[in-house]
Amino acid sequence: MERTERDVDEFLATLDGPQADSIRALDAIIGEVFSGRARDLWEGIFWGGTEQQIIGYGHTRQARPGKATVEWFVVGLARQKKHLSVYVNAVEDGGYLVQRYQDRLGSVKVGSAALTFTSVDALDLDAFRALLADAARLSPDAT
Repeated sequence: MERTERDVDEFLATLDGPQADSIRALDAIIGEVFSGRARDLWEGIFWGGTEQQIIGYGHTRQARPGKATVEWFVVGLARQKKHLSVYVNAVEDGGYLVQRYQDRLGSVKVGSAALTFTSVDALDLDAFRALLADAARLSPDAT
């Protein structure tokens, strides 16, 4: 997966289908919290082996066990076949931040560093904004 030069707004304008409005609404929310930081489109094969297009906000360096440290996004937003994913690569006290917010985020599935849901309506937006603000705070080297 690589960061591209492709314009994020142009990418968003090409989206259609039931999740298009949700992903644009989420982009606006994340962009507001990460105002002044990078907003890039990442494309390619994601770590799980699937082709992805992820809007990344901010930059961080992420260590990977047994592999080289990579430059990565702090928060990523992706549309999947049947759901939306938000990846939050922020850690506090040795644990991924999404784990601390999982009970407050609404009707979402929470993984180690990701949350998935079918629509922005399933998400508790106040808790989501708080999660994003903490992720931004914990990532001071993000650009």
